[in-house]
Formats: sequence, C-alpha cells, structure tokens
Amino acid sequence: MIGLIFGDTSFPIEILKKIKKKRLNYLIIDLSKSKKFKKDRKSYSVSIGQFGKIISLLKGNKCKKVLFAGKVSKPKFSNLKMDLKGIYYMPRIIKSSKIGDAAILKEIINILKEQSIKTISSLSFNPELSLKKGNYSKTKPNKEDKKDIIKAIRTLNKLGKYNYSQGTVVRNKKVVAIEGKGGTEKMLKKCNSKKFRNNGVLVKFPKKKQDLRIDLPTVGLKTLKHCRMAGLKGIVLKNKQNVFLDKNKCINWANKNKMFITVK
Repeated sequence: MIGLIFGDTSFPIEILKKIKKKRLNYLIIDLSKSKKFKKDRKSYSVSIGQFGKIISLLKGNKCKKVLFAGKVSKPKFSNLKMDLKGIYYMPRIIKSSKIGDAAILKEIINILKEQSIKTISSLSFNPELSLKKGNYSKTKPNKEDKKDIIKAIRTLNKLGKYNYSQGTVVRNKKVVAIEGKGGTEKMLKKCNSKKFRNNGVLVKFPKKKQDLRIDLPTVGLKTLKHCRMAGLKGIVLKNKQNVFLDKNKCINWANKNKMFITVK
C-alpha cells in the first residue's frame, strides 16, 4: 500500500492515473484546497493540522511508504482544524512555514520519518514526466539566448539555500525578475512586454539543497503560454530535476510559436 499525499496542480492526477493503471493499492491524503480527490473512494480529506488522523490512516492501512505531489500552500494557522498530534507538531510546522511552502512539506516528511514512514520520489511511478538533457523543440537557443541562460543560472546559484525561488527571467543579459512566493505564473505576468517579442528566457532549477523527492520545478502548457505573453523565447530546465506535463502538446505548441525548450 502506497500513501499518496496530494496537494494542488495537475501533477498528482498524472501519478494517480499511472498507479491505477498498474493496479497498485493506494490511499490518498487530500491536502488540496479544492479537495479535488473527494470523489475517489480511497481518498481522505484532512487538514494539515490533523497529524493524528494522517498517521492513523497511514499506519492503519499499513502504508510504509508515502509520495508527495502537488502544491501545499501555507495555511492560515489561526483557522486550522487540529487534533492532539496536530497541536503537538504545529510549532514545527509554523517555524518551517517562515522559510516557504516547500519547507512545510519537508517538515511533514521529518515527522513521518519519526513514525517509520518513508518518503519516496514524486517521480517514482512517472519517470517519463522528467526531461533529460537536450533540446526538445525545432527552435534552439542562439548565442544571445545562451548568454541569457548563463546569466539566469548564475543568478539562481547565488541565491541562499533558504530562498524559495526556483525560477528567474533574464532578457538581454539583465535579470528581469526572480520568482517570489507568488510562484512562476505571477512572476511571468510581471514580465509581460509589448516592446520585446521572442527575446529572453525563463530558467527553472531546483532550489539549493532542495529535497529532490518533493517540490521539483513543474512546467506545462500554461507555463509556455505565459512565457510567450511575457515576450520570452524559451524555457530551460535542469536534467532529470523537473516535472514536465503535457510533453507532446508543449513541444508542438513551442514549435508553432518558434520557442525553445532546453534541458541542461
């Protein structure tokens, strides 16, 4: 039995499809805001503050391994529904939340580890969703694009290990934006430009010292469309350290719009 601890985004849906196809036993701990898995009879909707219930469900169903996928946003702690174990562990969660959303998941992993429940990679069942090194589009980065890419990678590498940024936008060797708590989409909307078309790049790499089992940079068709609206020419990811959704649709769309998809 595998425990699936799911948040928002479409990544968990892809994982669930594969697990059902393999006919594996599973249960879902639904931490999504919209409770998107409520129709699944093996799904349990819980609050992030109900650790007693979460641990009881996992142990009661003999789940020795769990998988995290999807975004779990920082909750409003004052309105949080908690049980006794939730009250006990909550100070740790609150402390980690000050670092960022990914740190909340990391702390939950530590708590489950104390209960002898192991966390496996979010790509364990879907390795095909992670792109390897190479260029996936007909359009390839030119010399100027490559300079922007180098600048973006150096910028991300200089960020501190507790910074929550996974992405940055560089145009004409200048940093236009660095991802904030609002995420990639919000950052790209700020970069919208009428002056520039097919100029600049989005680079999304994992954060420094990030737990690569969880919270990998995730992109899909929506990301590419926002890049185009921002006037960017392409997107760059890190080798096998990404989640790439709707691969074929994205590649076709990039080719149609003369954008590049590159993995370093």
